[in-house]
Amino acid sequence: MKARSANLRWLFLEWPFLERIDAAARVGFRAVDFSLPYAYEADAVRARIDANGLEFVYMLTPAGDWDAGEMGLAALPGREREFRDGVARAIDYAATLGCPLLHAAAGIVPPGADRRRCDDVYLENLAWATDRAAAAGIEVGIEPLCAAAHPDYHLLSTDDALRTIERLARPTLRLILDTHHAAMQHGALMPVLERHHGRIAHLQIANPPDRRAPGEGELDFDWLFGELGRIGYAGWLSAEYRPTRGTLASLDWARRFGVDPARIDRAPPAA
Repeated sequence: MKARSANLRWLFLEWPFLERIDAAARVGFRAVDFSLPYAYEADAVRARIDANGLEFVYMLTPAGDWDAGEMGLAALPGREREFRDGVARAIDYAATLGCPLLHAAAGIVPPGADRRRCDDVYLENLAWATDRAAAAGIEVGIEPLCAAAHPDYHLLSTDDALRTIERLARPTLRLILDTHHAAMQHGALMPVLERHHGRIAHLQIANPPDRRAPGEGELDFDWLFGELGRIGYAGWLSAEYRPTRGTLASLDWARRFGVDPARIDRAPPAA
């Protein structure tokens, strides 16, 4: 594993955004990621990343109206121009940050939509985005979600994600896997990881069924971390969970990776 990254959409919310980067570095994370950073100037984010000696390792392409429940555009007929304009914007932003991976989220299928047409649009958009990003030295990832949380999302199984990757046959199109979604959708997590770990660029960790920290749910993460070492998983491991007791109190699981929440006396009151 390339060790640990903190997703700043979920962790360190007690701090303003740029200060989350400082806090993540202070406790010992080696990288950060953030789903939709576009509200912040890329140069300011890059300066804060560099000042802390971190990497910025993952972000989404613009995903539509997130506040209204949209979760991506890649598989939505009629939104192709918006998707591709967003990819171009994401590539420019990622290039400034040195971010190696863009998640092209499929999106929620509209009521009554032709699923076959959605799949055709998805393949066309992914091919275009992957080729465009590869020219800038950036990979594109796709992530299956779980039907329990997002029943109308276009991509709901790891097998479908792998078939998509195989159909497009592009080496820079990779798999993003979330332990919460994968366990909720497939039940047994380890067979999925053993079969596909070589294709995974980014592994997000959260404990089902409530997306909590390791140690607060159904998965035995001590066992899982050992198994990831055994199979030789080589991608990033990103903390992407809901800290129920505050970020610092949730980090005991990460001590094995050199993270020590005691390096910060206490979190500020949540903004």
